[in-house]
Amino acid sequence: MLLAGDVGGTKTILGVFTPESGPLHALTEATFENARYPDLETIVRQFLGSVKMPVERACFGIAGPVVAGRPTAITNLPWVIDGERLRSELDIAAVSLVNDLAATARAIPSLPPGDLRVLSKGEAAPGGNIGVVAPGTGLGEAFLVWSDQRYREYASEGGHADFAPNNILEIELLRFLLEKYEHVSYDNVCSGQGLPDIYRFLRDRNNEEEPPWLAEELAAAPDVVPVIVNAALDSGRYCGLCVKTLSLFLAILGAEAGNLALRVLATGGIYVAGGIVPRILPFLEKSGFMEAFRRKGRFSDFVGRAPVSVVLNPRAALLGAAGIGLESYRGHHDFP
Repeated sequence: MLLAGDVGGTKTILGVFTPESGPLHALTEATFENARYPDLETIVRQFLGSVKMPVERACFGIAGPVVAGRPTAITNLPWVIDGERLRSELDIAAVSLVNDLAATARAIPSLPPGDLRVLSKGEAAPGGNIGVVAPGTGLGEAFLVWSDQRYREYASEGGHADFAPNNILEIELLRFLLEKYEHVSYDNVCSGQGLPDIYRFLRDRNNEEEPPWLAEELAAAPDVVPVIVNAALDSGRYCGLCVKTLSLFLAILGAEAGNLALRVLATGGIYVAGGIVPRILPFLEKSGFMEAFRRKGRFSDFVGRAPVSVVLNPRAALLGAAGIGLESYRGHHDFP
């Protein structure tokens, strides 16, 4: 049996898979809030102790750079993931670590239509490169390249590239963020940690007063992102400041998704994954996301031909890690 995991900045999803069940069907799985645990080992021990299944191998998708299997620091979490330590302490024969966005990318070609929402049908080139961008706790990026009759996944830390403003408002946002960060990346803007900063920037820039009910909810919330998002989506309690926040967030995300399409020559399409976007789909479809995606000067027509879809399945990284891990059983394991 294979233990597969999606270890993000906020939560960890674990599941058990077998070659017979395949990478799309977990025998059992569970989700854990990372803040409640000192390390990944503790989570895995609790999970294996409850399911009581004889796991032989493990593959974890990690929210951070994975280089040659060395110990990996989680980008937005004070953990260091050491595959060898996990193998020894948990008595598992083999443990492999992969980037979580590479794991997400691995699953995408096999996801059924119901797991995707098409934003732009475009014109997909057969075997064309595919880009994946995923705003969650941070901003992840990865890509797929067709080779040897299947897509092969590659990790990227492109989300930490320099944030490039496209207009006066975004230039002012950059100046605002430079007062807080030594280096401002897209990860600082298009993520769960970036959304509150955009909100504060717009509030201070326009000297707008928060509605009393919103100020109260923000003060009481352990995580202000759902409060801002819900206030932007709730037609019963309209908050113009939250609407502007989400609109700016999506415009910048759209521009970066278009940047990724150029960087990897994504003629096979761009897929937007992560935990934030599926929650705001109705807003996204009415926003300037696609306009910002296509606004690439001389290459606007080229980028505009790329299909764009949102990944609705929150388990994509787990399923991708399972697919990668099951390769070790049979040398090669494609998704059905």
